[in-house]
Amino acid sequence: MATKPVKSLESEEQRLHRIRITLSSRDVKALEKVCSDLVTGAKAKDLKVAGPTRLPTKILRLMVRKSPCGEGTNTFDRWEMRIHKRLIDLHSPSDVVKQITSISIEPGVEVEVTIADL
Repeated sequence: MATKPVKSLESEEQRLHRIRITLSSRDVKALEKVCSDLVTGAKAKDLKVAGPTRLPTKILRLMVRKSPCGEGTNTFDRWEMRIHKRLIDLHSPSDVVKQITSISIEPGVEVEVTIADL
């Protein structure tokens, strides 16, 4: 009777994964700083890095009447919020990603990590 080979945890950890890191923020300088820190950390570990890819900026606009009662001249306030996004793709084992993403992340920058098998 043939026995099935047992997969060890070590071989699972050493398998390469495609990791996609999505960063979004309202502040461009903080976003670019986090991107450059992630890329330099990944290149220091000799990983294959693609990015940061700049995605289109979402502009959320809101136009509001200044007058609370609706009387008087029609004057408006225009408010807008810009949301900037960046994508970074890595090809590495999943345990290395924990080391790379342990950098200090600026306040206001949201990080989303997606892991897929190659």
